[in-house]
Amino acid sequence: MPLNILIVEDEAAIQELIAVNLEAAGHHALRAADAGQALELMRQTLPDLVLLDWMLPGQSGVAVARHLRGNPRTRAIPIIMLTAKSAEQDKVLGLEAGADDYMTKPFSPRELLARIKAVLRRRAPQMTDDVVEVRGLRLDPLAHRVSAKGLRLDLGPTEFRLLHFFMTHAERVHTRTQLLDQVWGEHVFVEERTVDVHIRRLRQALEASGHDALIETVRGTGYRFAARD
Repeated sequence: MPLNILIVEDEAAIQELIAVNLEAAGHHALRAADAGQALELMRQTLPDLVLLDWMLPGQSGVAVARHLRGNPRTRAIPIIMLTAKSAEQDKVLGLEAGADDYMTKPFSPRELLARIKAVLRRRAPQMTDDVVEVRGLRLDPLAHRVSAKGLRLDLGPTEFRLLHFFMTHAERVHTRTQLLDQVWGEHVFVEERTVDVHIRRLRQALEASGHDALIETVRGTGYRFAARD
C-alpha cells in the first residue's frame, strides 16, 4: 500500500537518497529540512509515518518526537529516528521520546524499507499489505478481496477499508469520530452518522457468510469487531 512518508532531514544528499528509494518502492515522500517545516507540513496533512533525524538545526529530532507524542492529533503517527549516534543511552533517549524504532547511519535502503514495514505492522497494521484472517473471514489488501467459507464477499471501497481497520484492531471499541479519522481521513468532513450507514452496508455484505454478528454495537460509544468466540 502506498504511504505518505515525511522525511525530516537537514542534509540534502541524505534526504534525496531516502526520498528516491521510498518513491522507487511506491511511496510518496514529503520533505522537511527542520522542525518548523515538518510541523507546518503536518498542520496541513498528516503523514502515515515520519523518518526523523536526531540532529536538526534549531529544535532537535528528540524534541520534535516529544511534541508529536504530546499532541492528540499526531500521537499515533509512527516515528523512526535516524541518527549517527550509536551509544545505547542515545537509543534509549530516542525511544523514550516516543520513537518506534531507531536507525543508526549509515543504513541501507533495503533495511530502511524493512524497518518501515515492521513498524507499521506493530503500530498501524491496516497500512500494510498483509493478509488478515479472523474467525474464517479472510481479507487480502493487495487483491482487494474478502472471502469466507468458500464465498467471495462483495464490498464497496469504504466498506473494505472499514473492515480492514476493524480486523487489524479487533476487540477494541472505536467511536464514530475515531472511525472517521482512521477510515475516511482527517480532512474529510462528513457527519458521524455516515459511519452508521456504512456499518449497516458492511453487515449486509457479511451476512452471506454469517460474519455480520462480529461487528458489535457498543451502546453509547461506538463499534467493536469481535475476534473471540
